[in-house]
Amino acid sequence: MLLAGLLALASPARAQTDLLRDLEKQTTDSTKQEAVAATFKGTHIINAQSVETPGRGTLAFLIQHRFGTLNSGAYEFFGLDQAVLRLSFEYGLSDRLAVGVGRSSQEKTFDGFLKYRALRQSTGAHAMPVSVTLFASSAITTLKFNEIANTEKRSTASRLDYAYQVLIARKFSPSLSVQLMPTLIHRNYVALAGMQNDVYSIGAGLRQKLTKRVAFTADYFYVLPGYVADNFHNALGLGFDIETGGHVFQLHVTNSKGMTEKFFVPQTDGNFFKGDIYFGFTVARNFTIKSQL
Repeated sequence: MLLAGLLALASPARAQTDLLRDLEKQTTDSTKQEAVAATFKGTHIINAQSVETPGRGTLAFLIQHRFGTLNSGAYEFFGLDQAVLRLSFEYGLSDRLAVGVGRSSQEKTFDGFLKYRALRQSTGAHAMPVSVTLFASSAITTLKFNEIANTEKRSTASRLDYAYQVLIARKFSPSLSVQLMPTLIHRNYVALAGMQNDVYSIGAGLRQKLTKRVAFTADYFYVLPGYVADNFHNALGLGFDIETGGHVFQLHVTNSKGMTEKFFVPQTDGNFFKGDIYFGFTVARNFTIKSQL
């Protein structure tokens, strides 16, 4: 009887201790800040860069390919006889900072860039509502110019272009992510006096998940009024991300032949709604160079 009495007294005490422990755990979890992961599944949406970086010690190899326009006719096999290619490497120096280099067949262009994740969307106490990534790149064309046809000799500096972007994204749900991209393109050389050296643009992109492994993507760049807006078109891209385990396979259509900012922001001459549509794809493969442990 004495033992039974002691056990009866111990049971409420143990239950009270367990209850207090559960309440403490819930309070701790509610104040814990957690970063939102995978706003986008790759470092690119279609034309645009995304807020994502490869991560510390990870090397990303990208193959970007675009055929000719669909309205080029049967003789060009509706664009499949033509192609533009860009190969690039992106490496995460840290979880916030990444560097990259690339080479495009268009105008035999080399480019390099830096991406820095200034802010990351988070949940919990003092939650951050958006992710912000800063992007800066430079590109140089190595295409041989016909000096006889040109009245002025092109210097090395005149071959350089620069791009600056603030990438602002929010993952509204596990299925929907949206990104805004204020953009500045500076060109050291323009062919005509009325052309702009500085081109300003506002971009927007989204990713809508359709199934566990497939998502719809889109991006668009509106060029602010000026010579470029009057003589060129805004870049529009529509596509699908397909996750295949080892890599992300992206299929898309766009009215821009170029795959770097210096091409698709100020030099898109295709009209998407008149059939000037380039079909293309991007294959991204990640390699762990330095263990994060």
